[in-house]
Amino acid sequence: MSQPAPRSRSRPRIAIFGAGSVGCQLGGRLAAFADITLIGRPAVLDALADGLTVTGAGRPATVVGPEQLTLAETPDAVAGADFVLVTVKSAATAEAGRQLAGRLSPAAIVVSLQNGVRNPAVLRSALPGHTVLAGMVPYNVVRTEPAVFHQGTSGALMVDANPRAIPLVDVLAEAGIPVQVREDMPEVQHAKLLMNLNNAINALSGLPLRDQLGQRDYRACLALCQGEALTAFRAEGIRPAKLGPGSAARNRQLLGLPDPLFRRLAGSALRIDAKARSSMWEDLQRGRRTEVDSVQGEILAIAERNGLTAPANARLIELIREAETAPAGQSRQWSGPDLLAELTAAVATA
Repeated sequence: MSQPAPRSRSRPRIAIFGAGSVGCQLGGRLAAFADITLIGRPAVLDALADGLTVTGAGRPATVVGPEQLTLAETPDAVAGADFVLVTVKSAATAEAGRQLAGRLSPAAIVVSLQNGVRNPAVLRSALPGHTVLAGMVPYNVVRTEPAVFHQGTSGALMVDANPRAIPLVDVLAEAGIPVQVREDMPEVQHAKLLMNLNNAINALSGLPLRDQLGQRDYRACLALCQGEALTAFRAEGIRPAKLGPGSAARNRQLLGLPDPLFRRLAGSALRIDAKARSSMWEDLQRGRRTEVDSVQGEILAIAERNGLTAPANARLIELIREAETAPAGQSRQWSGPDLLAELTAAVATA
């Protein structure tokens, strides 16, 4: 592992715990403005011995030399950090909390930048006495080469409104990362959950996001999943935040439009570059377990609490589980018509 770069008193010290694609992308963008420690698995960190590169988002590539990063494989490296950005998979959150407990500086702020809606509460339970904030990363990042991390979509990172988060918000803005401070992070997280329902569809399609979302049958699959989610949300009293120009219900209606009309009316949804893929696709390519339980599984949990079913989401979980058992990168690639027929049949027989 590389040795720590010289510390500056005026620069925030940020540890990224669970440095995968999103964590390395953020670390790369922030490295010129903060002291960055990336904590992760050897499979990722070994490739960063000579630094890393961040591309995409309409910006010139950011090349980060090894002297600008501290790489570590153990949780002890969080010691002294002002902020700890948690980017592990949702299934690893409880273990992350146990590993962080007792190692954080008393004043350290922990920010969950993870998919799913339960992770901040899990971390708070494991870290009593520490400030744990919810955050949301709206864009997709894919690892295109061992040390290259590409942002394929846009959007503003969001974080809980808390005065102690101001230095983090300031350094994100200084690094050119769009950021919003939100008073309604639970609603933001549920809005992101609706968007993330496409992750499984994209993973099963095998297509880049732009190509997949450009096909009506795949969008119809997403509309089925979002319809079940919105019904469950209403029963639970959840009102997802409005993150774009339209409401969640209106955005779902747009999904059913013919392709040319959809492209015209939902142009912002398709401002996705050709390399963008979902994180779930990347997990299948690398033979890793996905986060489908924290996405589709969350919809099932809300539905069941309210005496409802969510058969389209349930069937997608089954299909992703089947894909996880295939050799890395060799799972079935579902066409739009075939996947839609599969989900429609699941709904009809529920």
